[in-house]
Amino acid sequence: MTLDISKYPTLALANTPDELRLLPKESLSPLCDELRTYLLNSVSQSSGHLASGLGTVELTVALHYVYNTPFDQLVWDVGHQAYPHKILTGRRERMSTIRQKDGLHPFPWRDESEYDTLCVGHSSTSISAALGMAISAEKEGKDRKVVSVIGDGAITAGMAFEAMNHAGDVHADMLVILNDNEMSISENVGALNNHLAQLLTGNFYTSIREGGKKVLSNVPPIKELVRRTEEHLKGMVVPGTMFEELGFNYIGPVDGHDVKELVKTLKNMRGLKGPQFLHVMTKKGKGYEPAEKDPIGYHGVPKFDPKETSLPKSSGSKPTFSKIFGDFLCDMAAQDPKLMAITPAMREGSGMVRFSKEFPQQYFDVAIAEQHAVTLAAGMAIGGQHPIVAIYSTFLQRGYDQLIHDVAIMNLPVMFAIDRAGLVGADGQTHQGAFDLSFMRCIPNMVIMAPSDENECRQMLYTGHKHQGPSAVRYPRGSGCGAEIQADMTELEMGKGRMVRESSAQVGSGKKVAILSFGTFLPEALKAAENLDASVADMRFVKPLDELLVLQLAQEHDVLVTLEENVIAGGAGSGVIELLMQRKQIKPVLQLGLPDKFIHQGTQDELYAELGLDVVGMEKKITDYLS
Repeated sequence: MTLDISKYPTLALANTPDELRLLPKESLSPLCDELRTYLLNSVSQSSGHLASGLGTVELTVALHYVYNTPFDQLVWDVGHQAYPHKILTGRRERMSTIRQKDGLHPFPWRDESEYDTLCVGHSSTSISAALGMAISAEKEGKDRKVVSVIGDGAITAGMAFEAMNHAGDVHADMLVILNDNEMSISENVGALNNHLAQLLTGNFYTSIREGGKKVLSNVPPIKELVRRTEEHLKGMVVPGTMFEELGFNYIGPVDGHDVKELVKTLKNMRGLKGPQFLHVMTKKGKGYEPAEKDPIGYHGVPKFDPKETSLPKSSGSKPTFSKIFGDFLCDMAAQDPKLMAITPAMREGSGMVRFSKEFPQQYFDVAIAEQHAVTLAAGMAIGGQHPIVAIYSTFLQRGYDQLIHDVAIMNLPVMFAIDRAGLVGADGQTHQGAFDLSFMRCIPNMVIMAPSDENECRQMLYTGHKHQGPSAVRYPRGSGCGAEIQADMTELEMGKGRMVRESSAQVGSGKKVAILSFGTFLPEALKAAENLDASVADMRFVKPLDELLVLQLAQEHDVLVTLEENVIAGGAGSGVIELLMQRKQIKPVLQLGLPDKFIHQGTQDELYAELGLDVVGMEKKITDYLS
């Protein structure tokens, strides 16, 4: 459903940045109001990311107004806040399709638009990429400008500081904009600071600063004194000393919702040489009161009625795996004062809200710093604590070296509760948890468990927590199958699967099939097995593999089928084949899992059907393999 553009008269005149740049400055404020309303009405019909985009309306308009995009390159960090950018870059009419199968991508995506310079989804990559673009632009010699927009959450990651440290060293011409909607500097925003920003970006100040440096460059003691004096003068009025130390010219903070002042400041900064840093204060959810009051709740939203003051409650009666984990944490911490739970800025998504309130001394949110999260856990384990790292599959990729070097080599008792394993759906390629079984299975000392239902998940978390070495429990996004959850926690026998269905077929009456299921596809496997009269094993452990069970199934069946929500390459099925080859058991094995490609967005069910991982698809693949 598209929105009636006649209700947005100014926005109708700005379908592309070229059109936007033709508007008089007086039109920019009404344009921002219309853009904000359009965004709210669009996302409420389609679902998607809302609060971040509401906060960047004026900044987006000002950037496209001042910079000659797409020739000038604009890099959005993560991209939750890039919906206004999509609306202004020729994609307005398709906004209702965002995050849906075959619709607009949830984040900036190079294949989708020439205005999207970097495919993003994980945070804190924008400054590194922008620096690479800026170095290339300098070599190109066409006066191409490069701007990176990064949020106050994303700038907490080490990668952002690594990039800034390098940018200050190579002195590339680039602008980093900190879109700050959290830090407590908001009282500094106002007329005085906007005036200072004008002053500090103006030609007079810049020429004095650069000219003075040249004149005094041959007098080292005076040069140092000038530098320190300048720093202290600016340090008294702006909180930018740290960025100055990294080699950036710091300007701000400025009001991110005053579009005219933003345009002035950006016009002044566009011509400055070297690395520039603009600190912009914004409000998440700006202009829509429910989102302003609850920016976390309105970060990613379902379809909703903008006239209502709250979002619709999810109707699912079955608990999510994230909730199973959150409940386990609280129950376990009540017994174990040494339990320490760590998350890299994923408290809500990982189901840790209740735990953070009930056990604040045992809860550590390290911000967007996955590498630090993993090594912090290693240090806690060395110190005698019992750390658990709650992390999405796709984000654990960012802490891979630390998983190997700081946890596994020392065989430390750190458990990884890996949420969003397998297909997550609407967030697309960057967020599908497709690789964790493959990248963990090759690491010595790792124990890897894949629960088939909610109760198995709870018992595996307990098993991992008790294990005296590195362990991982990986579970999908969303709800389970409604299995009864036992309050009592029991350690599972290490590396042992279980038979859940025996084939009744007699040898000689056709090929006997055994399905070896790793994870939550078990209910579908059982349905397919009913129709095929196949045996089914819930393997439970990806590593160590239940070798006796695999070899027994290989002896008693003609064909083995492995099933997992992970890439086939190097996954659980590969482990089964490796074992069979070691033992000289020549047996046909059909591996069902994710193909060797990045999986686009869509609902989980749509993607399972497309990839042949629903009941119908499984049956067809097995039948085709047997024929």
